[in-house]
Amino acid sequence: MAAYRHLSLGTALSLVFLMSSATAGLAQSQVDDPQAAETEAGDEVTVLPRLDVGAGAEGTAGTKVIAITKEELERKQPTDLQEIFAGEPAVAVGGAIPSTQKLYVNGVDETNLAVTVDGSRQNNKVFHHNGTYLLDPALLKAVTVQPGVAPADAGPGAFAGSIGFETVDVDDLLQPGRAFGGFVSGTWDTNSNTFVTGVSGYGRHGGFEYLGFLNYSEGGNYEAGNGEEMLGTGTNLISGLGKVAYETLGGHRFELSHEQVRDDDLRPYRANVYINIRNEPVLRQYTLDRQNTVFTYTVDKPAGWWDPKVVLAYSRTQVETPVYSRGSGDFLAPSIGATESFNGKVENRFNLDLGSVTAGVDFYSDRANLDYSEPGAEEHPEEKARNVGAYAQARLEPTDRARLSFGGRVDNQWFTGTDGSEWKNVGVSGNVSGEYDLVPDFLTAKAGASRVWGGVPLAENFIQNPAWDYGDGPSPVTSVSLTAGLEAHWNGFSVEAGVFQSDIRNARSANYTDGATRSYDLYSWGWEVGAGYDWGTGYVTAKYADISGEVDGVAADSEVGRYLTTPLGQIVMLTAGWRHEPWGLTLGGDAEFGLESDATLVKHPSDPTSDKLPLPAYQVFNAFAEWTPPSRQNLTLRLEARNIFDETYTSRASYGQDFNGVKPHFEPGRTFRLNARVEF
Repeated sequence: MAAYRHLSLGTALSLVFLMSSATAGLAQSQVDDPQAAETEAGDEVTVLPRLDVGAGAEGTAGTKVIAITKEELERKQPTDLQEIFAGEPAVAVGGAIPSTQKLYVNGVDETNLAVTVDGSRQNNKVFHHNGTYLLDPALLKAVTVQPGVAPADAGPGAFAGSIGFETVDVDDLLQPGRAFGGFVSGTWDTNSNTFVTGVSGYGRHGGFEYLGFLNYSEGGNYEAGNGEEMLGTGTNLISGLGKVAYETLGGHRFELSHEQVRDDDLRPYRANVYINIRNEPVLRQYTLDRQNTVFTYTVDKPAGWWDPKVVLAYSRTQVETPVYSRGSGDFLAPSIGATESFNGKVENRFNLDLGSVTAGVDFYSDRANLDYSEPGAEEHPEEKARNVGAYAQARLEPTDRARLSFGGRVDNQWFTGTDGSEWKNVGVSGNVSGEYDLVPDFLTAKAGASRVWGGVPLAENFIQNPAWDYGDGPSPVTSVSLTAGLEAHWNGFSVEAGVFQSDIRNARSANYTDGATRSYDLYSWGWEVGAGYDWGTGYVTAKYADISGEVDGVAADSEVGRYLTTPLGQIVMLTAGWRHEPWGLTLGGDAEFGLESDATLVKHPSDPTSDKLPLPAYQVFNAFAEWTPPSRQNLTLRLEARNIFDETYTSRASYGQDFNGVKPHFEPGRTFRLNARVEF
C-alpha cells in the first residue's frame, strides 16, 4: 500500500523535471492535417459543423441546453456526477458514492430520458439500490442535457429530455504540431485516504489516431461532517478508454472506441442506504461493471445535402452481489443482474439556405436478465425489447430574429416478457420549439413542447419474476412536456428564467410481487431563475430551482418515486472563479443550499403507514486553487477544499432521507484534495 501511495501521489511530481526538460527539447513533428489540406467551396449553401448536444443530437432552438464543456470540466476536475453538475440545480444527483449515484433532470429520473455515451444508447436499470450510471468523469470532454423537450433525433424514449456524454478524443489532448503526447496524474483525498493514478498516451500519424487512458482509484471509508465513519464507502475503481480512428484525405472518418468502468468493494447491504433486515450482514460485496463500445462514421467535410452519420454500438451494465438469509444470515447464492443494448442509427443532415433537416432511422435491441442460482430456488428471468424508428428534425432560421425547430418520429417496438409472451406496439412522437429575439442582442423568448411515445421499458433486473402474468400486456409509456423562458444578455451580464412541466403516463413500475404491469402517472413541474456576470478573467453565477413531483396525483417520496422522481424542493447554487494569466493561477469555488421542505410528510397511498420526515436544510461550500507555472506549462497543481465547514448532510436527491427509521448516507465531511498532473 505504501508503495502504491507513493506512486499515485508522487509520480506526477517526480516526473516534472524529467518530462518538462524532455518535452522542451522534443522535436515538434508536423502532422498531416487532411482538414487543412482540403477546403470545400462547394455549393452555395454554407455548411456549419455539427453541434452535438443531448443524446448525440444537435441542439434545438427554443429548448434549454445545459452544456458542461471541456473547459468547464477542466476547471471543475470532477470526481463524480455530483461534481460534474455543480452549479446546475435543474440537474440533481443523489448518492454519496459513484456506484449509487442517480441523475434527476427537472425532477425526473434519467431512466425516463434518452441517455447516450458517444452516441450509444444506455440501458442501465439494473438494481434500484445501485446508481443507474457509473461514470468516471476523467474520461469525459463534454456533457450536454436538454431538459424537458428533446428533438426527434435524440432517440426513442426521450420522455423528459436527453443527456449526452462525450469521451475525450485525440484532438482534445494532443498539442498542435505534435505527433505524440501523454500525461500522468495523481490525486490524494485526505478524508478517505483515497489515491488516484491516471496515465494516458495518444498520437496521430497520417490519417490514423490512437488514444489510451487508464485511471485507478483506491481508498477507505470516508467520515461525515459529524465524524461518523460511513461504512461501505471505500473506493476500488478502475476505468479505461481506448480509441482508434482513421480519416481519409477526402474527410471520411471511421472511429472505434471502448470505454469501461468497474467498481468492486464492500457496500452496505442495500448499497445506497443503511437498511438491514434481521440477520443480514451489514456489508456485502458489490461488483458493478459498465462497458460501452461504439463505431462511428462521419464526414469531416460535408457539402450541401451530404452530411451523413452512422453509429453502431453495444453497451452493457452488470451488478453482482451475494444474497444472505434474513433468518440465519447464511450465504444463499450469488445474484447477477445484467442489462445490455445493441443499438445504432443511420442519418443524414440536409443543409438548406434557412438551416438544416436531419433524417434517419435508428434501432435498439435491449435485454435485461437476472441469474440467481440458490439450490431449489433458482431464477433466471429475462425481458427483451426491440425497436426500429424513423425520424426527421428541422432546425430553421426563418428571420434574423427567429429560430424554429420541429420534428417527429415513428417507432415500432417488440416486447418480450419473462414468460415468453410477446407484444408489438407502434407509436408517434412530435416536438416543436422556437425562440424570438424580443430585443436583438439583448432579450430572447423561447418555448417548446413535445409529445413522446416510448413503448414499454424493461423492468429492473433484480425485481423480475419468472412467474409474472402480463395479462393484456404492459401499456406503452407516453409523455407531454412543456417549457418556456426568457434570456437576457448585456455586456457580460446574463439573466434567465424558465418554467417547465413533464406529464408521463403509464410509467412502468413493475414489482416482484405486485406484477409486471403496475404503472404510475408522473407529473413533474417547477421553475428556475439564474443570473451571472463574466468579465473575461472571472465569472460569478447564481441559480435557483424549485422542483415538485407527484405520482398518481400525490406528492412523491423517494420510495414510490423509484425510477420516476424524488422529492427535491428548492435548491440554490452559486459558482465563482478568477484567472490571473501572468501567474498561471486560477481560484474558484461553489456553494449549494438545500432549503427545508415538508412536502415529504404527505403519505402516499402505496405506503400509508411509514413514518415520514421533512427534508432538512443544508449549506455546503467548496473552493479550489489551481496553478500552472508559466515556465512549465506541462505541469498543473491543484488544491481543493470540499465541505469546508464540515456540514453533516445528505444530498437532496439521495434515497431514504424522507423516511423515519431509515439511515441514509451522509455526504463526506471536510475534505482536502491535492492533485498533480504533468503532460509530456
